[in-house]
Amino acid sequence: MGILPRFDGEKPKKFRLEHKQRVPVEVVVRRAVEKLRLPEPVIRTSPDEDDVQVVGVPTWMWVQHSTWAPVTQTAEVPGLRVSATAIPRRAVWSMGEGGVVTCTGPGTSYSRKFRPEEPSPDCGYTYRMSSLAEAGRKFKVSVQVAWDVEWHGGGQAGRVPGLVIAAERPLAVDEVQAVVVH
Repeated sequence: MGILPRFDGEKPKKFRLEHKQRVPVEVVVRRAVEKLRLPEPVIRTSPDEDDVQVVGVPTWMWVQHSTWAPVTQTAEVPGLRVSATAIPRRAVWSMGEGGVVTCTGPGTSYSRKFRPEEPSPDCGYTYRMSSLAEAGRKFKVSVQVAWDVEWHGGGQAGRVPGLVIAAERPLAVDEVQAVVVH
């Protein structure tokens, strides 16, 4: 390959660079939000979720704390970088017998410093009926964690509310009958 001489006598054409098209910040925000990988909540209870809950005894609920932390992601195009941080805001629990509980945090993990009959200080439920009549003899318990995304970039900032990540599991609930003997 080489440079060929021009024989037509024309001057080479000058190419004008068009103004670079700018990508709207909303497009880059959407890319950053789509890149977020939010953790699936892990359901925890006391009594332990693998054991039987008891009608009339407070059940403590919490989302495993390692799944309740901000998650950040960035996206960029030439001349524009956007950072998006998802923050968990609330957990909405569906208890399987019709009850719904909204908690503004992950809930408190039960520990022996609390009395067994004591209700959770921030995220608990007391069952009113057993799950024996349900399929598999267990209630289907679910939690939906709502996340809000705060973003900034390109001299702008904003918020994207309402991302939801959910989990569910079966939970056995039984009644304890007292027998009085004379």
